[in-house]
Amino acid sequence: MSKQERHLPSDHPQIYNAVSRRDFVRSTAIIAAGVASSADLFALTRQSAPANEPPPVRLGLASYTFRNFPRAQMIAFMKQLNVLTLNAKDVKDHLPSDPQQEAAALADYAAAGIKLHAAGTIYFPKDEDTDIRNKFEYCKRAGISVIVAGDPAPETLPRIEKFVKEYDIRFAIHNHGPEDKIWHSPLDVLKAVKSMDPRMGCCIDVGHTVRAGTDVVQAIQEAGPRLFNVHVKDLTSFQSKESQVPVGDGVMPLRKMFAALIAMNYKGFVDLEYEIHPDDPMPGTIASFAYMRGVLAGLAPEA
Repeated sequence: MSKQERHLPSDHPQIYNAVSRRDFVRSTAIIAAGVASSADLFALTRQSAPANEPPPVRLGLASYTFRNFPRAQMIAFMKQLNVLTLNAKDVKDHLPSDPQQEAAALADYAAAGIKLHAAGTIYFPKDEDTDIRNKFEYCKRAGISVIVAGDPAPETLPRIEKFVKEYDIRFAIHNHGPEDKIWHSPLDVLKAVKSMDPRMGCCIDVGHTVRAGTDVVQAIQEAGPRLFNVHVKDLTSFQSKESQVPVGDGVMPLRKMFAALIAMNYKGFVDLEYEIHPDDPMPGTIASFAYMRGVLAGLAPEA
């Protein structure tokens, strides 16, 4: 019996089984989520991040994770998580589309040291300049370089491309799995934008991707330089949207995904989008970041 196993609580057989069948990084996150206090969990999450060197893949947060919480509370959560990079959505008061309210939100984020790297999901239901320009202006005011787009119709893409060129903002179409009639897989996005400006690309939602029957590692590799954002989550079944669990507790091939991103020198963010337990998301969010940071620490090159 290993030293790791000797210190496992005897009344947590589920944790013991996890240790025996998963790697150490996964078991650490599970143990933390199961037996540690809140203070211990926060410490684990913070200490998992390398102190000197940046991780080989940058982690961020999708604000939809905290969709039931106002901006001030989300900022407090982000500080506890030691995550200061945000993919903001116009939900609650996270990043309102009203210019005045947006300015107040941006001031709050700046004061907290939080940087916005993307906005979304933003929807583009109209094939008209005014509607599209308003959304690009919204992101320009916030200094956001990536729009994560939910449902643009293929016929609107040439018009959107003109604004991408004008504003120099990358446009990442988000796939939504089998339920999405157009963009169920990142491969559908890549087919649509392959001849367009290189700033037209995709946001890969890994959960929706695997549910669409697409190999998520292959999709990352095929997207290459047209991959601008990743929404990460975990599932216990690739056939069930309702099987979401904290990252590390499911069957998502996270290590292979991160390795593929590192191999292609991915410069974007991997944003945790934890969609379950919306009224109490912190335990699963903490465990997810702890696990992801552990995986990245194991993939980082030795000094």
